[in-house]
Amino acid sequence: MVDAARHERTAHQLRMLSESLDSGRLGPVRRLVNSLSAAEIGNLLESLPPAKRDVVWGLVDPEDDGEVLLHVDDEVREGLIAAMDADELVAAVEDLDIDDLAELMEDLPDTVIDEVLKSMDRENRERLEQVLSYPEDSAGRLMNPDVVTVRADVSVDVVLRFLRLRGELPDNTDHLYVVSRRHQYLGRIALAQLLTHEPTTPINTLMDGEQPAIAVDTLSDEVARQFSDHDWISAPVVDDNNVLLGRITIDDVVDIIREQADYQVLSAAGVSEDESLFSPVLRAFRGRFLWLSINLGTAFLAASVVGRFQATLAEVVALAVLMPIVAGMGGNAGTQVLALMVRGLALGQVSAANLRTLVWKEIRISLMNGVLLGLVVATVTLAWFRSPGIAAVIFAAMVINLGFAACAGVLVPMLLRRFNVDPAVGGGVILTTVTDVMGFFAFLGLATVFLLH
Repeated sequence: MVDAARHERTAHQLRMLSESLDSGRLGPVRRLVNSLSAAEIGNLLESLPPAKRDVVWGLVDPEDDGEVLLHVDDEVREGLIAAMDADELVAAVEDLDIDDLAELMEDLPDTVIDEVLKSMDRENRERLEQVLSYPEDSAGRLMNPDVVTVRADVSVDVVLRFLRLRGELPDNTDHLYVVSRRHQYLGRIALAQLLTHEPTTPINTLMDGEQPAIAVDTLSDEVARQFSDHDWISAPVVDDNNVLLGRITIDDVVDIIREQADYQVLSAAGVSEDESLFSPVLRAFRGRFLWLSINLGTAFLAASVVGRFQATLAEVVALAVLMPIVAGMGGNAGTQVLALMVRGLALGQVSAANLRTLVWKEIRISLMNGVLLGLVVATVTLAWFRSPGIAAVIFAAMVINLGFAACAGVLVPMLLRRFNVDPAVGGGVILTTVTDVMGFFAFLGLATVFLLH
């Protein structure tokens, strides 16, 4: 219900924007756009064709430009940055947090990067360089070095006075981190603890030393998994010597989860994750052509199997009518298993230790579905073509193909993972090839054996 309401609101805003832009009334557009959050503005910009997007982008409050750039995909961001001059870009990004600035640096022109670095004090410049030194998909690139630390040997009163002198806290600060004299991570203390205990209470008696720190080289997927498992709002990041380097906050993790979801959905359909809704035609064409070519090759493979049974099809024309049912049901059944496997692999729930159990479970499910659905198809076939032989053949073929679909749904992603290929990318193509080939072979092969001999 919440998602439906949000989608309806976005669609309504998009209609209002388009109507106002078409009529040339920019005042309502400006008011609407600047009443939205940065993420909502980014979503609307991605929903507009380039010409209208450029007009709306020019109406966004300059103070929000930097945050909006963080909430659009790479292709849209590239276009928005190209439409801004150097001074506008410097003003847009110079006040961003270090981790957010690091995310944008690779997309900025060199002249803008130089100006931004010049505008930063030495401490922040060193922090930015430190974050950029880590791989893109690592905890080091995600972290914000701006972190509030306290010592274990002080009291609550000392910490509270320190916070008042500091004046403000970084966004999403729910804990302060306790460190040693060598800045090594010892534990954390909740802000609520500071507010509810006596001023003389030592920090070391309130410190929570149970939360593990995240290693700086941890992959972003694993970071997201840990946040999900532990319901963290923030987490410390340390180096190999347990020295506290920064922290990762939930807003960054939400972005990772969203990117993972987008990647899996697009990759499964053979669409590049870099393609946006209004990508240039030639770029979209190049991105999709390869996958369509691969699908064409697999289609010829399935067609070659059918070609071997031309004589059978010529004798029993009804087989040509029923043939797609067997292949289609196998493909659908296999896709269900594949989706579960891709998710299980992403969550680390599938391994060689439980593979045999998974295969046996899916085979049993497929046999149950195959028998029940096969009986339905056989009954319809019998009523349609008045041929018990054809009904029996399609029943057997359904059971056989759903069994192969189950095995392929489990084993294909495991094999792809073994060869370092993302199952979300190539799994669907291979799976449908298996179910098409086996479906046609089982159906037409059984028909050849039992109906023509």
